[in-house]
Amino acid sequence: MRLDRLRMCNFRQHADSVLMFDRGITGVIGPNGSGKTTILEAIAWALYGNAAARGTRDTIRFNRAGPRAQVRVELDFELGGHRYRIERGLTSAEVYLDGSSVPIANTITGVTELLHRRLGMTRAEFFNTYFTGQKELNVMAAMKPSDRGQFLSRVLGYEKLRTAQDLVRDRRKLIVAEMQGLRSGMRDPDVAVRAVTEAEARLANARSRAETADRRRAEAEAKLVEILPRWRRAQEERDRLQELMTESRVAENEGAGIAREQDRVGRELAELGAAHAELEKLAIELAPLADIGTELKRLDALAREEGRRQTLSETERAIAEELARMRERFERVETAATLEEEVTEALERQRIELEAAEGTLEAKRTEWVRDRQEAETKRNALRNQYAELREQRERLVSAGEQGTCPTCARPLENQFRVVLDDLDGQIETVRVDGKYFTQRLEQLQEMPDSVKQLDERRRAVFQEASTLERRLAKVQLAVQERMQLIRDLAAKEQRRAALQRDLAAIPLGYDATRHAELRRAVERLTPINARASRLGALIDREPHLRREQERVAAARLALEQRLQELRSRRDAIHFSESEFGAIRTAYEYAASDAHASELTAVAAQGDVATARSLVESAETARREVIRIEQQLKVLQADKRMHDELDRAYSDLRTDLNFQLRPELSELASAFLTDLTDARYAELELDDQYNIIVLEEGIPKPVISGGEEDLANLVLRLAISQMIAERAGQSFSLLVLDEVFGSLDEARRLNVVELLRRLQDRFEQVILITHIESVREGLDRVITVRYDPTTGSSIVEQPSDPALDILPMEPLAARTQLAEAGD
Repeated sequence: MRLDRLRMCNFRQHADSVLMFDRGITGVIGPNGSGKTTILEAIAWALYGNAAARGTRDTIRFNRAGPRAQVRVELDFELGGHRYRIERGLTSAEVYLDGSSVPIANTITGVTELLHRRLGMTRAEFFNTYFTGQKELNVMAAMKPSDRGQFLSRVLGYEKLRTAQDLVRDRRKLIVAEMQGLRSGMRDPDVAVRAVTEAEARLANARSRAETADRRRAEAEAKLVEILPRWRRAQEERDRLQELMTESRVAENEGAGIAREQDRVGRELAELGAAHAELEKLAIELAPLADIGTELKRLDALAREEGRRQTLSETERAIAEELARMRERFERVETAATLEEEVTEALERQRIELEAAEGTLEAKRTEWVRDRQEAETKRNALRNQYAELREQRERLVSAGEQGTCPTCARPLENQFRVVLDDLDGQIETVRVDGKYFTQRLEQLQEMPDSVKQLDERRRAVFQEASTLERRLAKVQLAVQERMQLIRDLAAKEQRRAALQRDLAAIPLGYDATRHAELRRAVERLTPINARASRLGALIDREPHLRREQERVAAARLALEQRLQELRSRRDAIHFSESEFGAIRTAYEYAASDAHASELTAVAAQGDVATARSLVESAETARREVIRIEQQLKVLQADKRMHDELDRAYSDLRTDLNFQLRPELSELASAFLTDLTDARYAELELDDQYNIIVLEEGIPKPVISGGEEDLANLVLRLAISQMIAERAGQSFSLLVLDEVFGSLDEARRLNVVELLRRLQDRFEQVILITHIESVREGLDRVITVRYDPTTGSSIVEQPSDPALDILPMEPLAARTQLAEAGD
């Protein structure tokens, strides 16, 4: 892999920075905090997305950019003979291949997955291979001895063998469980064969019994067919006899009913004579009933009018009383209009006075708050200034006469005492001023008396105005009530006049005594009138009763003729109950025998079907036993294969771990020889993975801090090269971030020279450091500095017409649209 170009827009503190990379050693140099490491983070974010960035999406955006400003990173690199260009924003990502204008992936997830496959490494593997930082050099020194081997196995990918072994063991457990399940549900093969033999014998026996039952059923059905016609004829004769007897009983019952009907008609005709005599007597008694009814209707109408008169009189009296109360109330609210004007004028004057009091109070209160805030602001500023001066004095005293001035950064030398006295004078002046403003602030904590008096005056005026407002509201309600009373008085007067007109129109002449007498007479004559009506209805039925008497007599004569005919037909039937019983017995026996033989035959067929089903089940069970035995053989072979795989993975992991330390030691020794000019030619890892530097074949007991950094560096390079080789990628890119650490000037130059001699292994090396002295040994230098006026990082590098870049308006437009939608 080789990096070509990186552009960052609003990424962290880079507002718009472009870096061009080439073969050889490229240095990214700048002071701490200038944004050098952010370049590595931008490369990681372009390749692996948000998982490789610190913080959230909001913290990634340049803090001085607008909330809708686009954030994007564009990275060009070469890999496997192809050129890739990645464009990633907060809500979009695209990757282009070999200069094409059509992306091969255009979603955030799709771009990340594609690059993961093409690089052949996870994010952790990628950064453990190509990138090395100062904090990562001594990562193994902080581990326990038991953890160092596991760390190396993990970063070199050996732990994948353990994962594969775990999968093999899990699969073997499933195979064993499946075999146990098959064996637990598997029948004994001998039992299955014996079950088939027994089922076939039972089937043969069932078929023999079924044939015997079929012959017995045929014989019984023949006997039943022979006796069936005689039984049917006997049933028909018996049914005809029973039908005639039933018709005779029905006719006899009809005759009894006709006789009762004749008796009833005769009694009703006898009652008609008595009804004529009684009706003549009742007619004389009911003669005055019509006149009484007419007079009673007239008195009923007068009684209703009399009740209406009493109701209207009560209503008229109630309205008169209500009118008197309303006139009295009207006299009390008559003066409300005049009083409303007086209260309104007084309230207006009070409001003007309240507004003036509030304005004066607000002005005084604002002046007091402003003085207090000003005193507090000055006191806090003096406190901060005092703390800064004390800190400068302490740094000055700690540095002594050989230190630098905290203000101008020049050596103090003979000016130490002058600068110290000047700082003491400033500290004393600030302390006195601070004490004054502290006392001033304490004086202004409570409200002044003049402001309190104005506040009391405003509260009193406000209460008076509130009292007048409540009084005005009551007066206004009284004015509204006066208008309503005027309307209500007019309506009530009209209602009273209408009632008086209705009372005058009601007729007179109602006699309550006569009304009661007529009601008693009607009550006495009403039952008599009802009796007369019933007698009249009875007399009106006389013609009908005569016709009914003639009809009943004719029906009785026809019924007697029908009974005579039924008796003749019954005597003509020759039926013997004993013969019928004998035929029924013979038929029932034959039918019972036929039914029993049918059931026996059906049961025999059922036994045959059951036996056949048992034979099929036994055959199925025997075939299932054969299938399970074959499946167990396959599973047993599969288990033996997984046992071999388990042992092979264990042996392979043991061999790799055994070879790990010698391989790492050999690679690290080669790097160390080049880095130290062959002073140290050998480096070993003991059984606890501690680094041992050999000098002329003898372990060096104590090494300096710089030598320890060298040992860690060459070990880190050896680990990175092994990871790259096992990932199938050429180890052409190396990025070192602040790895010089405690190295002296000579060691730094040796590191640079080593990297130059190793260009056959590392085609592209990027050094990120704040140390300016290594600039001369680099092929090219990119300078990064922080601009406090803009709050952003500035990237400077030698101009090269061949490296001019094109604007990215299409990407900007796409990113703006995506973020606007977000």
